[in-house]
Amino acid sequence: MKLKPYPEYKDSGVSWLGQIPAHWDIKPGFAFLSERKEKNTGMKESTVLSLSYGQIVVKPPEKLHGLVPESFETYQIAEPGNIIIRGTDLQNDKVSLRVGKVRNRGIITSAYLCLETKEKFNPDYAHLLLHGYDLMKIYYGMGSGLRQNLSFSDFKRLPLLAPPESEQSKINKYLQSIQVQINKFIRNKRRLIELLKEQKQNIINQAVTRGLDPNVKLKPSGVKWIGDIPEYWSFLKLKRIACVKTGYAFKSDHYKSVGIPLIRIGDLKHSGLVDIKQAVKLQESDLTHFSCFKIQYGDLLMAMTGATIGKVAKYQHQTEALLNQRVCSFRSFESKCFQDYLLFILSSEVYLKQVTIFCYGGAQPNISDSTLMSFKIPVPPISEQQAILSYVQEQTKTTDSAVSRAEREIELIQEYYTRLMSDVVTGQVDVRDIEVPEITEEDLLTLEDKSEVVDDDLVQEEDE
Repeated sequence: MKLKPYPEYKDSGVSWLGQIPAHWDIKPGFAFLSERKEKNTGMKESTVLSLSYGQIVVKPPEKLHGLVPESFETYQIAEPGNIIIRGTDLQNDKVSLRVGKVRNRGIITSAYLCLETKEKFNPDYAHLLLHGYDLMKIYYGMGSGLRQNLSFSDFKRLPLLAPPESEQSKINKYLQSIQVQINKFIRNKRRLIELLKEQKQNIINQAVTRGLDPNVKLKPSGVKWIGDIPEYWSFLKLKRIACVKTGYAFKSDHYKSVGIPLIRIGDLKHSGLVDIKQAVKLQESDLTHFSCFKIQYGDLLMAMTGATIGKVAKYQHQTEALLNQRVCSFRSFESKCFQDYLLFILSSEVYLKQVTIFCYGGAQPNISDSTLMSFKIPVPPISEQQAILSYVQEQTKTTDSAVSRAEREIELIQEYYTRLMSDVVTGQVDVRDIEVPEITEEDLLTLEDKSEVVDDDLVQEEDE
């Protein structure tokens, strides 16, 4: 359905807003928002909240690394409906999403702004509007100090658009219904990706444990779940065929708007490639200062923590990059193993099973580089690796294309929603007369599940 504009507009008086619907109000932020400041004195609340990729989530106890209970007294209490703004370090970090809406009562760092809406300003609409401003990069022209931080004084004078209350509710309901549809689309695409990955992995598993000759003589590997391997293959520790290096814990105040890509878990894609389009940046001189964490073309990168621990992707960019903590890189010894064959090994059940067995940490699994290097892997002669490579690449090229296509479709639908939301909350399109289906309780749950909107497997906490 093609959306139509409002029948009549007026000049907002704000260059970056332009024309707005004639019947909408535009007022400074203090007319609609107030700052909430309630310290967690006496540990009144213990549920720790986190701002992660534009979502306020409950942080599980096992992820409270380096924090002791006494430190939580310095946190602030946030109530459902409050809006959290990460207003720090705008000068260097122009990538992170900075606005989230609280759904669960809890505590969050006092470094963030906690806002609540006044009468006649719908909290859901307020969140959408402030989130829309975030996507429009409005906040980067605000703030003060060396690192360009935001305070509530910046929001007091921020021009806010206020449709009639009934229209605010309609805008929220319309965008919710669109998001539900998009979430279902993304969920189905992710299921397809998982099925395609399983197909590819089955082909790889067979090839890297048995080779291509169905009549080859076998010998026991000595590992029950690996079974027999070709008699003349070696069974070696990973450190015999490759070297590994881990990343560095770069702080967010190192981030720049332009510069050298910093590769984090979120940049490792289901397609098996590293995507640098959304990577945060570091200054050029960091390549010299942190040269031991440099990534080069062809390196294989692996997630060392979280829900996608073991995920591997190949770095196929001429641009040099740096490696973040929680990610490690592999490079094969050429006399022992081709780099592309090593990629198949790292993507196989032989390897991933060992990751599952030897990781630690419960709900937030982790694994060390020394543990990875001790994994035992079946290795064919280097002359045979090329034949296996060619076979697997030919058998899986259609699958790889389908995965890349599905990932691109997810990116496009997310970009569409971003543009649509900005247009709706700034009055560029009129949704008042659009019939919106009732949203079920099940639909509302998908809206609260960030894995339907963001690639949950790849999330790293922005406020750590």
